[in-house]
Amino acid sequence: MTNTLEDKGQEKQQLALMSDVMDHAEGEGVENKEEEGGVEMDLTSQGVTRNVVPGIIYLGHIPPRFRPRHVRNLLSGYGEVGRIFLQPEERFIRKKKKKAGTNAKNFTEGWVEFRDKRVAKLVAASLHNTPMGVRKRSRFHHDLWNMKYLHRFKWTHLSERLAYERQVQQQRMRAEVSQAKRETNFYLQNVEKSKHFSKKDRQGQQEDKSWGFVQRQTEEEIQTSKGNKRLQQRLARAAEIQEKSQSNRSLLAKIFNTKQ
Repeated sequence: MTNTLEDKGQEKQQLALMSDVMDHAEGEGVENKEEEGGVEMDLTSQGVTRNVVPGIIYLGHIPPRFRPRHVRNLLSGYGEVGRIFLQPEERFIRKKKKKAGTNAKNFTEGWVEFRDKRVAKLVAASLHNTPMGVRKRSRFHHDLWNMKYLHRFKWTHLSERLAYERQVQQQRMRAEVSQAKRETNFYLQNVEKSKHFSKKDRQGQQEDKSWGFVQRQTEEEIQTSKGNKRLQQRLARAAEIQEKSQSNRSLLAKIFNTKQ
């Protein structure tokens, strides 16, 4: 029972706000005519023409699953809504969501254009920090409007800002790509240098490393080497003499047929 009473009270507040906005926006005009500077309204009561300038509201909070059609449905009751733009979230966030298994596309901020800036001012001042959904069964009942009227802000300014952000993002991407290329080239150069150094080390290990000079022999080493040479020569001569004597004995034994 209390919930229905609250819903009815909120509906009454919304209807009162809508009536105030409509009275404020349409109470003075009877016929609309489009011109270059805006929309001309013929005031029959005063006989004065006044240009109607569009007004833009900034939305700082966009709940999940909130789409431009929801914005139009919720705000068109307060005044004529023109163009709507919602800024989608970053690509890397969407990639993370896709990896996690969710493909929902959400938005971070938005801009809404009203036909009359007076209506936009009144809507931003009245709906700020109020629930988005009138009824509690609404999906966005627990989300609050975060609105701000942008003074002297035109839709062309938004287009310029979006173009500037895209250009900045492209420059950032180019800078990141060039930085990645430099890091890759630096890594490849270091790999080649390490291969070259390791090859030199292997060649140095295979070769016999020396100091580049030959140590001179001492006198004792020279005499010892000479004595060894002389001893070897004497032994060789003695072996030759013994071999010759044995050959002579065998020859004489054959001649005289005598036993040794």
